Amino acid sequence: MTKGKIAQVRRGEAQLYLDKAIQFIEQARSGLEANRNDAALLAAIHAAIGGADAVTVALAGVRSTDPDHHRAADLLGEVAASTQEGRERARQLRALLALKNTVEYESRKATAKDARGGVERAGRLVDWATQVLAKARL
Repeated sequence: MTKGKIAQVRRGEAQLYLDKAIQFIEQARSGLEANRNDAALLAAIHAAIGGADAVTVALAGVRSTDPDHHRAADLLGEVAASTQEGRERARQLRALLALKNTVEYESRKATAKDARGGVERAGRLVDWATQVLAKARL
């Protein structure tokens, strides 16, 4: 299993994590429409993290609790490694996480292109998480 802190979670709670991810992606899309690029991108990143948590809980009954969010991407990569799409979604999460510190803590503002790309990537991850949970029949 991946390095970093993880917690055991009842698989039935996966929907709760997905619900949060859906709220964040909806907020990200709203921020994008209002030209609030920093807020949109940060909400998209949190949506992707929530989607990853939903998948790892649904498939393995675990989620990352490590302060380094890259461990969540590592865990997703392990849990969903059996499919090309799972590996791709873990890669997308890593790409989004690479932007997190910049958008959240640095003075550089997110561009419309940054925000649009982040929201699109996070949306794909949340959509995929929705499909995974539907197939898991929790």
